[in-house]
Amino acid sequence: MKQLFWIGNSYKALTAFPREIKQAAGFQLHLIQQGHNPDDWKPMQGIGANVREIRVHVAGEHRIIYLAKFAEGVYIFMLSRRKRRRRRKRIWILPGPGFVM
Repeated sequence: MKQLFWIGNSYKALTAFPREIKQAAGFQLHLIQQGHNPDDWKPMQGIGANVREIRVHVAGEHRIIYLAKFAEGVYIFMLSRRKRRRRRKRIWILPGPGFVM
């Protein structure tokens, strides 16, 4: 089983989450330690090669950014709560009935 290496304040961020999120994140990290893929993940090639993002869908959206390429362990860089994006309202002004182009 691979060891977990917490980079920066990633462990502190995990301990600040509610219990059910910590349990779900811990289960996903345990899968990675055993050499399996997490349930929901995607590659983060914009950050670096072999960097992945775990998506935890408990009490909102939470993300874990990690690197598991090396034999000595799994490097956890960041944990965060995904904030909802607000869509900007667009106002369309259509021409009136007498409009000629």
